[in-house]
Amino acid sequence: MDSGDDTNWVLTIVAFWPIVVLVADIIIRVLAIIVVPRNRRPTAAMAWLLAIYFIPFVGVLLFLLIGNPRLPRKRRKMQSQINDYIRTTSHGLDFGTLRPNAPDWFTAIVRLNRKLGAMPIAGDNGATLIADYEQSIAAMAAAIRKAEKYVHVEFYILQTDATTDDFFRALEEVAARGVVVRVLMDHWANRGKPYYRQTKKRLHDMGAHWHLMLPVQPLRGKYQRPDLRNHRKLLVVDGTVAFTGSQNVTDSTYNLRKNIRRGLHWVDMMARLDGPVVASVNAVFLSDWYAETGDVVEGVELFELGTGSGDLDCQIVPSGPGFEFQNNLKLFMALLFAAQRKIIIVSPYFVPDEGLLTAIQTACQRGLEVELFVSEEGDQAMVYHAQRSYYEALLRAGVRIWLYEKPYILHSKSMSIDDEVAVIGSSNMDMRSFGLNLEITLLVRGEEFVRQLRAVEDDYRSRSRELTLEEWNKQPLRSTVLDNLARLTSALQ
Repeated sequence: MDSGDDTNWVLTIVAFWPIVVLVADIIIRVLAIIVVPRNRRPTAAMAWLLAIYFIPFVGVLLFLLIGNPRLPRKRRKMQSQINDYIRTTSHGLDFGTLRPNAPDWFTAIVRLNRKLGAMPIAGDNGATLIADYEQSIAAMAAAIRKAEKYVHVEFYILQTDATTDDFFRALEEVAARGVVVRVLMDHWANRGKPYYRQTKKRLHDMGAHWHLMLPVQPLRGKYQRPDLRNHRKLLVVDGTVAFTGSQNVTDSTYNLRKNIRRGLHWVDMMARLDGPVVASVNAVFLSDWYAETGDVVEGVELFELGTGSGDLDCQIVPSGPGFEFQNNLKLFMALLFAAQRKIIIVSPYFVPDEGLLTAIQTACQRGLEVELFVSEEGDQAMVYHAQRSYYEALLRAGVRIWLYEKPYILHSKSMSIDDEVAVIGSSNMDMRSFGLNLEITLLVRGEEFVRQLRAVEDDYRSRSRELTLEEWNKQPLRSTVLDNLARLTSALQ
C-alpha cells in the first residue's frame, strides 16, 4: 500500500468518525434504558440515566465500575447458606423469656426481621450504653482481658494508635496466654490510612488470625464493586459479652491531618451486651469470617445461650448487599409507621429515600413528636450537602432538627420509638447504608434501655442548637445549588 492509499484510508476514517461516534452514542442511550432501570429504585435509575445521557462515555465507565450494588455471586451464595444454617440451627432453641404484653406491631416487626435474615429475638438480656468515646474503648479492653477461650473483633476501621493502644495491649495479653484472637477489618476503609502497616504488623506479631473484609485485590482474584464496605462494628468475648454500635477502634480524629487541622472529633455510642443476644452478635461475626475465609470456625458453639443481667428483648438485624432485601431500611420504616407518640432519630449521614422521607412526614402529620439530630459541620462534602437538601421538607413537615455543636461530628446512629423500643447500630439513614454497606442493627424492647438512650439524647440536645425554617430560608442560592446537585449524585447506586 503506497502513501496515497494510506492518506485515503485516514481521510475515510476521519470522515466517518463522527458517524461512528453518533451511532455508538445512540446505542449506549438505548441500551441504558433497557439495562439501568432493571431491579433498581426509580431514583437511582434516573440518576444513572442522567449521568449516561449527559456524559455518555464517562457515565458508562462509572456504571460498569460501580453500577452493580450486589456482592459477587459466590458471596451471595455463601450468605444464603449462612442464613439457612442459622435459621435451621436456631429453630426451637430457648432464647430466654420474652417480656409480656408485646404490642402486635412489635411482634410483626420481629417476624419481618426474621424472615429477611435476622437472628431470633432473645429475652433475658442486659444492655448498657456507653456514650463516651474513650470509656467505650476502655470497657472493650477490660472485657477482652477477661477472655478465656476466644475474642472476635470486627470493625470497619481498626487502627493502633495512642487512643487504642490499651485495646491492642489487651489483645496481646490474652493471645499470649493462649486465647484465640480473630480479627476482621474492612480493606478499603483501612488501606493507605495512618497506622495501617503498624496495625497489620501488631496483629501479626501477637499471633492473631486476621483478615481483610471485602478486599479489592484483583491480582489475587478478589474483586467486587470497589465502593462496597463492611461497615459493621462488633466485639465478642467468649460468647458471653458483646459490644456493638457506631464506634470504630481509632482515635476520635481518625488520625487524619485534615480532621486534626479542622479540630474535628467524632462522637459515638456503643452498647455492652450480655445474655442470649451475644450469640446473635457472634453469629454475624462467624458469618463474615466464613464469607471472607471460606472456613467454618471449629470449637465455637454458634448459639451459646447464657442468661444476661437484665430482661431486655433484643434482636440482631444484619443487612447489606448479600441479602435480597434492604433489611435495615425495612426495619426503620416499620418502626416509623408503628410509632404512636415520639420518634427521635440520630444519624450523622441522613439521606433518606422517598419511602423513608414519606414515613417521617407522615409521622408528623399523625401528630407525633419527631426530632432529628445531625452534625452542624460535615466531614464528607457530598453527603453533607445531600443531607441538607432534605432539611426544608423536614422542617415544613414539623420535624425538629438539632445541629450538634462544632467541631464535633455526631457519629452515633440510633432511633427511639415512644418509651419502650429503640434501635442502635452501625447503620446510617442514607442510601449507602441501605444498599451498599454491610451493617448490624440492634433492636431492643425495654423501658430501661430507652431511658438510657433518652439520657444520651438529652445530652446531645444540650450540645446542639435548633435549626428553624426561618433560618433555613435565608441560606444563599449557592448552597441550594450545591445541596441539590449532591442530592442527585447520592442516588447513584
